[in-house]
Amino acid sequence: MVLEGNPEVGSPRTSDLQHRGNKGSCVLSSPGEDAQPGEDPIKYGELIVLGYNGCLASGDKGRRRSRLALSRRPHANGVKPDVMHHISTPLVSKALSNRGQHSISYTLSRSHSVIVEYTHDSDTDMFQIGRSTENMIDFVVTDTSPGGGAAEGPSAQSTISRYACRILCDRRPPYTARIYAAGFDASSNIFLGERAAKWRTPDGLMDGLTTNGVLVMHPAGGFSEDSAPGVWREISVCGNVYTLRDSRSAQQRGKLVENESNVLQDGSLIDLCGATLLWRTPAGLLRAPTLKQLEAQRQEANAARPQCPVGLSTLAFPSPARGRTAPDKQQPWVYVRCGHVHGYHGWGCRRERGPQERECPLCRLVGPYVPLWLGQEAGLCLDPGPPSHAFAPCGHVCSEKTARYWAQTPLPHGTHAFHAACPFCGAWLTGEHGCVRLIFQGPLD
Repeated sequence: MVLEGNPEVGSPRTSDLQHRGNKGSCVLSSPGEDAQPGEDPIKYGELIVLGYNGCLASGDKGRRRSRLALSRRPHANGVKPDVMHHISTPLVSKALSNRGQHSISYTLSRSHSVIVEYTHDSDTDMFQIGRSTENMIDFVVTDTSPGGGAAEGPSAQSTISRYACRILCDRRPPYTARIYAAGFDASSNIFLGERAAKWRTPDGLMDGLTTNGVLVMHPAGGFSEDSAPGVWREISVCGNVYTLRDSRSAQQRGKLVENESNVLQDGSLIDLCGATLLWRTPAGLLRAPTLKQLEAQRQEANAARPQCPVGLSTLAFPSPARGRTAPDKQQPWVYVRCGHVHGYHGWGCRRERGPQERECPLCRLVGPYVPLWLGQEAGLCLDPGPPSHAFAPCGHVCSEKTARYWAQTPLPHGTHAFHAACPFCGAWLTGEHGCVRLIFQGPLD
């Protein structure tokens, strides 16, 4: 796998030889070998890209979408490590030219390389994720900018690898899903260049890290009302777990974390250095609110006929079908420092502190004044609680448990920074708590 500018890495797993891979596109609706006609396919889980609130700005199309279900394929197409070769460099191109043979190449020096060949594994399915639009990529992911959009323009250079990572799922219960850094390219190869981080393991195998790394965080207590953020780790090409490097692309790896694994859990976060994905299991999604429930909550909130405490106009959350366009006349607005909800008005501006800074007419606190939008990606919610809190400063509304969890979850940004962000639009959170409880004014008697 030859990359643009930066080398990628690859190797078999060091703790065991359960590293698996495949080629082919993701099957979302075809039944598996054990499924009966008319039955739904076995679902391994779903990946949700943070920052898009249920749909890409340009619309979900094919393999480029904000959410993707991974289901059992009609036929197993996994691969597993088989044979390791120590060869001289002139033989590398010949070894990598066999498109029917999956392999990982480690360039140790100009005169020495190690190639690990892979063989078919009938027990697993693999799904590849990356920036490339080639057919072997099942989920095409592009860089997400704060505010819920994709980075655009010729100057916007992606930091997501073309072949970023792969998820390998057992075809038999309990359908365990494991994540590995790097993916196989169109020639069925993963190439680790001479400058990339790589090393020999104590048991004589090889392992390595991708240029910008694949980071994973498993939540403590599962993805539920009692969840708490876990610790960010880096996953190697062989699926081993390491502490973070000093910077995202440093050549020195972190320390091996032997008591943790690459098995994805409900609520696991996967960061690809430019986009962050949430993994939801089928059991976890059963506990999440449905779109029908979210719509019922919207209608219930509007049925209460909240009013602007100053203008006395009736407020109403807009329908999701309208999208996030310009706010309408009934759109509720909030002062994100205090949580007081109003209708839109033009007074109270504090232009010396910024165009969005307003003074709340009820409590006199000065801060951003923004429209409220309901979070519409149900898979990002920890519970089906009422929409009582809003993220600051973007104004996306969700339950208290959901708001507090994401407000205390640091997401990777750049080479070594972390910021809490709104999961619905990707905007960095501000203020003391990152979210605020909404204070509505009921209708007058």
